[in-house]
Amino acid sequence: MKFDKKLNDLLSAWEETYKKGQLTLWIFLALQQGEKYVDEIKNFVEEKSLQTMTCEEQSLYRVLRKYEHIEVVKHNLKQGNKGPDRKYYSLTDLGQKLFTQFVKRNIHLFYSDEIKKLIKF
Repeated sequence: MKFDKKLNDLLSAWEETYKKGQLTLWIFLALQQGEKYVDEIKNFVEEKSLQTMTCEEQSLYRVLRKYEHIEVVKHNLKQGNKGPDRKYYSLTDLGQKLFTQFVKRNIHLFYSDEIKKLIKF
């Protein structure tokens, strides 16, 4: 019982650290599918991660502003269903190239036979 609690505590701590670093990947995955407003990005991240990733709208706005500042994301204003115009976010050319290079260097290696053998269940 004590072992199970320690395992769960360690796993939770590792996952929290992992998730903080993964938000950028999930946002870029969402935007690679086409432009989206914040609520659509949030829903994409939560749905595609099978609810293992969650994000608050304010956190997404903060991160997206940072990405705009470094010119990897841009937004266009479009009419919303009601009320003010919505910001629809998309990747810039630089953002798309950054995402592609990141995936090539950090994700594709998990598809190699050697790594697949190491990650066995």
